[in-house]
Amino acid sequence: MRLKPDWYLVLILAVATVASFLPARGEVAIGLGWVTKAAIALVFFLHGARLSREAVIGGMMHWRLHLVVLGATFGLFPLLCLGITAMPGAITPQPLAAGIVFLGCLPSTIQSSIAFVGIARGNVPAAVAAASASNLLGVFLTPLLVTWLLHTEGGMIGNSLGSIVLQLLVPFALGQALRPWIGNWVSARAKTLSKVDRGSILLVVYTAFSGAVVEGVWNRLGALDIGRMVILSVVLLAVVLAVTAGLARILGFSKADQIAIIFCGSKKSLASGAPMAAALFTPAVAGVALIPLMIFHQIQLIVCAAIAQHYAQRPDTAAESR
Repeated sequence: MRLKPDWYLVLILAVATVASFLPARGEVAIGLGWVTKAAIALVFFLHGARLSREAVIGGMMHWRLHLVVLGATFGLFPLLCLGITAMPGAITPQPLAAGIVFLGCLPSTIQSSIAFVGIARGNVPAAVAAASASNLLGVFLTPLLVTWLLHTEGGMIGNSLGSIVLQLLVPFALGQALRPWIGNWVSARAKTLSKVDRGSILLVVYTAFSGAVVEGVWNRLGALDIGRMVILSVVLLAVVLAVTAGLARILGFSKADQIAIIFCGSKKSLASGAPMAAALFTPAVAGVALIPLMIFHQIQLIVCAAIAQHYAQRPDTAAESR
């Protein structure tokens, strides 16, 4: 099986590299900061306009499945990430500790989770509902969890609750409120708007990394730290996959439901994470906080692609069809 690289992630890494050598400074950085805030609001407005409330409400009928997925996303992940940050400095790179906790608090992905469940011949409607519900709740839960878990970090949390509400919750709620009128228009222009969405995230990454570079991030972070983060990400993903798979079997879910739980419960969203990092952290911390997420994101795509192909090759059974 050929594993294709995520070219958008490659582009994000390229933007981070440019920011490392040519960071925004002074008045340029201030101006970019305001543009970035507007971009964050736009991203969450589009999230709200795209997210189908019907899919979420309809899928909630399968409440046991969703409780397992949400428990893994907002319970198991934060606990494991907190455990990682409590390890000795020889194992966990301490400059990335805040980013590791931030990674654990993020919602699941939507597009890749549904795509992998479809490839693996799992319960796609349940995956749509579970991933959508995760992102819907993540708008509220992620800022609360990050603020709570990092409350001892002092200046790491850059914005007040009111500022976070204005940048994340208000645009999202506005998009949801306007969905009956603009939902079809947004869906019809999904390709164009996805470019706007992704372009906004690239801007967020450049601004965040610029702030980190100006504050001397590469004086505190080396290649060994990145290597350790790769290993930690592999272990973290393996543990979550094992726990979700084992729990789904113990609770008696069908194979199709198990697949939906495994893929939806093991993902973390880069699309939501980049703007959230810029909204939650000070500029000097936001760029560093994105590093664990970018590493984990690429690993989850590679591993889950292989797992989806494995599930796709299994024979059909009558019990599974029922």
